[in-house]
Amino acid sequence: MDPPPHGRETNASGLWQRLKNLLVPAHPSFREDLRSALQDEENGDPSLSGSERTMLANVLKLSATRVDDVMVPRVDIEAVDEEETLGRLVQILRDSGHSRLPVYAESLDNIVGMIHIKDALQHLSAPVEKPNGSPIKMLNPALKTPVKSLDCIRKVLFVPPSMPVADLLQSMQATHLHMAIVVDEYGGTDGLATLEDLLEALVGDIEDEHDDVESALVTQEAPNIFCADARASLEELREVIGTDFDPGELEEEVDTLGGLLFALVDRIPVQAEVITDIKGFEFEILQADPRRVRKVRITRRPGKRPPHARKALRQEKAPSGE
Repeated sequence: MDPPPHGRETNASGLWQRLKNLLVPAHPSFREDLRSALQDEENGDPSLSGSERTMLANVLKLSATRVDDVMVPRVDIEAVDEEETLGRLVQILRDSGHSRLPVYAESLDNIVGMIHIKDALQHLSAPVEKPNGSPIKMLNPALKTPVKSLDCIRKVLFVPPSMPVADLLQSMQATHLHMAIVVDEYGGTDGLATLEDLLEALVGDIEDEHDDVESALVTQEAPNIFCADARASLEELREVIGTDFDPGELEEEVDTLGGLLFALVDRIPVQAEVITDIKGFEFEILQADPRRVRKVRITRRPGKRPPHARKALRQEKAPSGE
């Protein structure tokens, strides 16, 4: 009898079997043994590559990862009204770069399903039986047809924000539905999660040719003047504008610049508003809508030197010792 096969193929099959065991209720001792092995590099499985180790570590975290940890928040959801025409739908798909969009009736709190770009293309063209010329013809009249009349709106899953990521991943696999709407306790739309969002929790960011290269959220425009996206974390702000940026007790309550500004004025700031409640800095709202702040200009007030400048000044004033 031939000996059992060895090599990469066997290691790969073993890895995926372990991943499968971790995605379903696993024996506690196996989970603990794997965690210990990953923490101790010397005793770890030498057949595992660095990426495999990272993946297994992420799988171990799935039991504590909830859907609201990976979902797209409500304010960032791009969707289409069922009353919109097919032509408008194509424009939204093109501008967003997404292949799927949720469809709603009247408001985002009433999601009726989702539509795939392939279904939209099916209604825009028809095959041509003539041997010569183009194999398809464009159906321009269809561009004026409302989305709700296309009969191609697909189902989506509706899940609570507290649902474990591993459970949702298994539900998507069982139902073949790759989009889930996250609903709050009142039945309103809280966020959106796709299969890609769940896989990124396992393997890291997945970028395709339509993803924009993410630019820095905080940039310096001039000495003591900075431009920041409201999504920037307070730690990112401090790294760029200086360690003297001090939100005080609010740092325990909020994580982002947008959250900080909301907490300072106890409402959503409006465009062109200037907030001066943080000592040494002022915040001018460059872009905002009724739901959130988008862009902010941060100016260090006159007389407030950045930490590195104060250090240099002290060095200049220090006695030479001669």
